[in-house]
Amino acid sequence: MIRTHVLICGGTGCTSSGSVKIAEALEEQIALNGLADEIKVVRTGCFGLCALGPVMIVYPEGTFYSRVKLEDVPEIVSEHLLKGRVVDRLVYRETEGLQETGFYKTQMRVALRNCGVINPEQIDEYIAMDGYSALGKVLTEMTPEEVIQVMKDSGLRGRGGAGFPTGMKWDFAARNKVPQKYVVCNADEGDPGAFMDRSVLEGDPHAVLEAMAIAGYAIGANKGFIYVRAEYPIAVKRLEIAIGQAREYNLLGKDIFGTGFDFDIEVRLGAGAFVCGEETALLTSIEGNRGEPRNKPPFPANKGLFGQPTIINNVETLANIPQIILKGADWFASMGTERSKGTKVFALGGKIVNTGLVEIPMGTTLREIIYDIGGGIPNGKKFKAVQTGGPSGGCIPAQYLDLPIDYDNLIKIGAMMGSGGMIVMDETTCMVDVARFFLDFTVDESCGKCTPCRIGTRRLLEMLDKITAGNGTLEDLDKMEELCNYIKANAMCALGQTAPNPVLSTLKYFRDEYEAHVVEKRCPAGVCKNLMHYEIQPDKCRGCTLCARKCPAGAITGKVKEPHVIDQSKCIKCGACMEGCKFSAIIKK
Repeated sequence: MIRTHVLICGGTGCTSSGSVKIAEALEEQIALNGLADEIKVVRTGCFGLCALGPVMIVYPEGTFYSRVKLEDVPEIVSEHLLKGRVVDRLVYRETEGLQETGFYKTQMRVALRNCGVINPEQIDEYIAMDGYSALGKVLTEMTPEEVIQVMKDSGLRGRGGAGFPTGMKWDFAARNKVPQKYVVCNADEGDPGAFMDRSVLEGDPHAVLEAMAIAGYAIGANKGFIYVRAEYPIAVKRLEIAIGQAREYNLLGKDIFGTGFDFDIEVRLGAGAFVCGEETALLTSIEGNRGEPRNKPPFPANKGLFGQPTIINNVETLANIPQIILKGADWFASMGTERSKGTKVFALGGKIVNTGLVEIPMGTTLREIIYDIGGGIPNGKKFKAVQTGGPSGGCIPAQYLDLPIDYDNLIKIGAMMGSGGMIVMDETTCMVDVARFFLDFTVDESCGKCTPCRIGTRRLLEMLDKITAGNGTLEDLDKMEELCNYIKANAMCALGQTAPNPVLSTLKYFRDEYEAHVVEKRCPAGVCKNLMHYEIQPDKCRGCTLCARKCPAGAITGKVKEPHVIDQSKCIKCGACMEGCKFSAIIKK
């Protein structure tokens, strides 16, 4: 009889830190100690607190071990699992219980409810958590119209970008009385710093399959496609396992639950084109063509995949649906704000203590997310801005830290929800460089179909390069703003229409930094290489010669025990001298 379960994160983050080998070593040590019949090792999806990985939780105690190494395994087995003595040095210091940590205490997990809880490769574990009960309910107790009404009443909006009402989208497709319709899951998560959908697919793939089958029943479709990035090998593997298991249990395929309803799902791999996150480009790619957007209208709900009515929802949107069916529209609508119901998953990254996944009710403030859940800014630095929505979003300054996060509030301040990437920046971040970084990404990812995006974004990038190189003018700032507004108004798809957001938001809230680059030829954050230089402070320099020995360009000269000097014409601004100085004698200006 199993007395102890040891849960080990098997998500991409912890896997890259060696969790697979740790799990194997754990099973080996358990067997060597004669505990194989008493202790079960469970490989789960992501727990969310990626900053502390590899993570291991021992139940029933709930002991939370963090940053576990391979060499720690014998001690964990011999001390904790055999003798019942917790290995204190590995316990996350804030608390022994996972749910009592500051990171989890205020979270409300709906889309992530099973991630880090079940083995995603075992369908029976999903079923034990009420899995496929929602599908059974809709097929045996509800009409398609009733399912759509529940979606409408819940207030669920698309979690992939613009936040279109899910029930309304389903209703549009259902009204088309044609024999062939499709359900498509958009798992082409391409935003830098975003890993929400990947974690759901890795940790709870059956939730997405169940939701797609429910959607198929609601609109009258018998076929589904999951378009997932090929760069997500663990997610792809677990999806394929889950689809195979669901077919074996007759939860996908012909005559599901004996109701006469047929529905099956195929996986399609994306080749890494960011533009394929746009729904019509995604459909074009599934059809076997180059991923380029189509003109709208017609919208996919009327004419989508292979010319047939199609609904497209992203992974997080779908992950909410089984729980809405089981617990009711009112339950979901009770969370969040008036126009943004439910919860939202964010991927916290950048200059923050607790990097990882968080799921919070809509309306939670940025301050709560960044400081209460995220643990604040490391190394005593000041918060400067947060980028939401990836390359399509905007940079939100400190003045909006107490703004409740929902779709409408973000749009009002020039940002957007997007898929949920949230990159935190501190005082050492150059906002001009941030805008240039995201625009550089967009330029590379533009499909080139329309001129405003293909040419306009490149001209914007050229102006930003000019400014960060110290060659910009005040006139350039006005030209950039004018060009941004032109691109937003005329680009064909959402990629081009939102590409200027990082530039517009930084121009609006951090114009002083742009002006410092242009007028003073100075980067206040000391990031733009062409606008900074290193200086040795004579009163602090001890003449130890370490900086001269570290300099790869031979730019530092001076006698032993006398102040040294940097030849600015030779300096390549690598920072090696500053890193090597033991007396803090070198400053960056």
